[in-house]
Amino acid sequence: MLQSINRIMNSIMAFFIPACLIIGFLLTDQLIWMSALIPWIFAFMTFSGSLNSSFSSFKAIVKHPGPIIITLITLHIIMPVFAYGAGQLLYPNDQYTVTGIVLAMTIPAGITSFVWVVIYHGNRTLTLAIILISSLLSPFIVPFNLSVLVGESVHIDSLQIMEGLWWMVVFPSLLGMLFNSFAGKDTITKLDGYLTPLTKFGLGFVVMLNGAVIAPYIKEEMDIKLLFVGLTVLVVAISGYLISFYIAKMTGHNKETIVSMTFSGGMRNISAGAVLATAYFPPSAAVPVVLGMLFQQLCATLFGKILNKRLHLLED
Repeated sequence: MLQSINRIMNSIMAFFIPACLIIGFLLTDQLIWMSALIPWIFAFMTFSGSLNSSFSSFKAIVKHPGPIIITLITLHIIMPVFAYGAGQLLYPNDQYTVTGIVLAMTIPAGITSFVWVVIYHGNRTLTLAIILISSLLSPFIVPFNLSVLVGESVHIDSLQIMEGLWWMVVFPSLLGMLFNSFAGKDTITKLDGYLTPLTKFGLGFVVMLNGAVIAPYIKEEMDIKLLFVGLTVLVVAISGYLISFYIAKMTGHNKETIVSMTFSGGMRNISAGAVLATAYFPPSAAVPVVLGMLFQQLCATLFGKILNKRLHLLED
């Protein structure tokens, strides 16, 4: 039954996440009191997503680190700088909006990218390696990028951000991998079967609560600027996929690696970004990140179809 639920969830994720965000907007008063649960739910999601990773599975990947290095450069250097340039060009007098756009493009690779890589026959081990390394580096890279790019105009509490990322991402990731190392394969498979659908519901609940947190600001500031910010976030997000795809293709990698690099470079741990934004910044900085939740699964769906058309993935 859980496998059936999981398959259904995979097919409706592109609609489920935006629907949860809308529910959060509409039921602010009923949901806002539960916002303290967000980091705990997210830590559970990270642990669940790391169960299929093991310390030994990275030995082969380390021997050929090129795709990992290229994707990490795309994730944590090229896209944050691109986002900062777009933000400064379009919103030179609104540094909190710029901060939100940069944060949306500097947070680590998204755990949900693994789902899309599996669907389109990408390199699973490579994807897990990118997600893990990106997550482990995030407590240092995220505060550093924010400090360098927007730190002069916006107060950045780097230590608090590092602590939040440690407990939400790094610690549960290491715990999941440690559990994988000691538990048997059958135990991991059985536990993963139970936790995977719960993780998707958890993601929806986190999105819903984040929507409730920023809803008062959205309702107060609903104007043409908000729509323009949403369009900006969409264009920047699509650019992440395009840049990742063409870099992977130009560096001569095979189809499986191209799929992994495209989704890993395009998808972000957007829920972690929203948690950070709502916890450490004013609502105006959180808006671009939360709006990114609307487009993340839609963009993944779009680029899955593009990759399949270009590379004939589902015909293999």
